[in-house]
Amino acid sequence: MGKPTYGVFMLYTEILNDNKDFLAIYRKGKFSASKYSVIYVRPNGRPFNRLGITAGKKIGNAVHRNRAKRLIRLAYRFCEAELPVGIDVVIVARAAVCEIKSQEYCAYMKKYGVSDINRMFRSFPPGKPKK
Repeated sequence: MGKPTYGVFMLYTEILNDNKDFLAIYRKGKFSASKYSVIYVRPNGRPFNRLGITAGKKIGNAVHRNRAKRLIRLAYRFCEAELPVGIDVVIVARAAVCEIKSQEYCAYMKKYGVSDINRMFRSFPPGKPKK
């Protein structure tokens, strides 16, 4: 079974699903907080990136949480080509992300999010990451 033939796909990113991976990134990764989201980054030593998105109950009901995750996924897709390869990224939505338009969050990610991710990735020592 291959990928479906509809929609827009991420170029070199897989989805993070395991709770242990999220916890490792929270504990051993670096983070950058803003009004709209908190971005956690950690090198993974693989030839692709892994993305995890979380939206807690403080965001609102299921409609608001799903909209926040859709916005974050869209913004990540637009900025994916500018990111380094071989990182784990977890983006945690904040309540303010539900009150803005998608273009505004995409512009935020392009202007601040990409530079924050690149800066955090460069701050890790070179070499293979510890598991």
